[in-house]
Amino acid sequence: MTQPDAGDPSGVRDRFDKWGRVGEGGPVEDGPGRTTAEGRAARARRDVMAWDVARALAHAVARPGAVVRRGLDEADGCVLATPLVSPVAVPPVDRAAMDGYAVRGAGPWHVIGQVKAGTADPGELADGEATGIVTGASVPAGTTSILRTEDATVTGARLEGPAEDGRHIRRAGEECRAGDQLLPAGVVIDPAVLGLAATVGLNRLTVIPQPTVAALITGEELVHQGPSSPGRVRDAIGPMLPGLITRAGANPTTTSVRHLGDSFEGLVGALRDTRADLVLVSGSSAAGPADHLRPALNALGAEMIVDGVACRPGHPQALAQLPDGRLVIGLPGNPFAALVAFLTLGVAAITRMRGLPLPELTNIAVPGGLPCHPTSTRLVPIRLTAQGAVPVGHGGAAMLRGPASADALAVVAPGPSEAIAARLLPLDPGSRPWGG
Repeated sequence: MTQPDAGDPSGVRDRFDKWGRVGEGGPVEDGPGRTTAEGRAARARRDVMAWDVARALAHAVARPGAVVRRGLDEADGCVLATPLVSPVAVPPVDRAAMDGYAVRGAGPWHVIGQVKAGTADPGELADGEATGIVTGASVPAGTTSILRTEDATVTGARLEGPAEDGRHIRRAGEECRAGDQLLPAGVVIDPAVLGLAATVGLNRLTVIPQPTVAALITGEELVHQGPSSPGRVRDAIGPMLPGLITRAGANPTTTSVRHLGDSFEGLVGALRDTRADLVLVSGSSAAGPADHLRPALNALGAEMIVDGVACRPGHPQALAQLPDGRLVIGLPGNPFAALVAFLTLGVAAITRMRGLPLPELTNIAVPGGLPCHPTSTRLVPIRLTAQGAVPVGHGGAAMLRGPASADALAVVAPGPSEAIAARLLPLDPGSRPWGG
């Protein structure tokens, strides 16, 4: 479990207040140029925060997990908490890089034996001698070259062929020497890192573990089999979240997605009892009569960190910290809006919990331009082409057709007209940012 910060979470927010609150007390627009009465009321209730500030704040308020020692079979996806230092030289002795013959001096040579892969003492060659050898075997003392099998001509014990001094020999310490730092702290452990650790003889690594994440899906109207119908809506958010959690580098809990009705008491109990570093709550983040997230958080003594974000879609998202240090993120009930909120607040918080910096987003040209929202950041599904970003359409808050067919989301800053450039937010939170 991630430990609570010793400082005051509100102090973290105070550091971001210098950027200001976006349009406090003004109208909320749910699309370019559209203002609603509900939006005006919501804006009056909330300090709506700029998208970049909310993303940075979610990263800043999260805390990395406690450092642990883990075996190689449990370390995949964790982050190195200390540099990876080799305790030995690799290879420890000169080794053959090819199947063939270890030779000494100029040919022709007299073949005197065979060195197998597991031979501990391969002996020594005299000038003009050779011995058969396999890839990875220790070379005899005095070896000047390895003659490849396919280049060798053998007549009885007589060996002939081209042999260049030092050819096809992996010298002792060629990859690393004892005490060499192979990787710095902060590297995400993947299969290649695990293989490297094993190569230098390590059995355990000092790591920051992956955080645990659980999700609570609220809504009496939701169904989990078959299509939507009048008065019933198929849950699209629950199936998305486990994959998003895993791709962001976190571990879903055993019951990673739990479905709740629209009950204040039920939500309070679920938030209190869910054991995870980060709890996602979907469908209760707005301000309607069935939206109980904020009252539930208040009842549990949580500190609100982000209460509304100036972005389209996804503006009702929220971030809070419970007294025991757990973080809670409110996701809007519309599927694309929930995806945007996870990619905004969820990925930022998980990234910091893993001990990683918040990635910078790469810029890309938008040849046809994208309409800006006057006060909110727009997240637009786009395809990547040789000319730049091209919108795919179907980007409404309730739609997943657009993001499902897109390569990324274009982050379009607020402005008075159209953007001819935007930043790229990966739809797959496990991918490396373009150009990074």
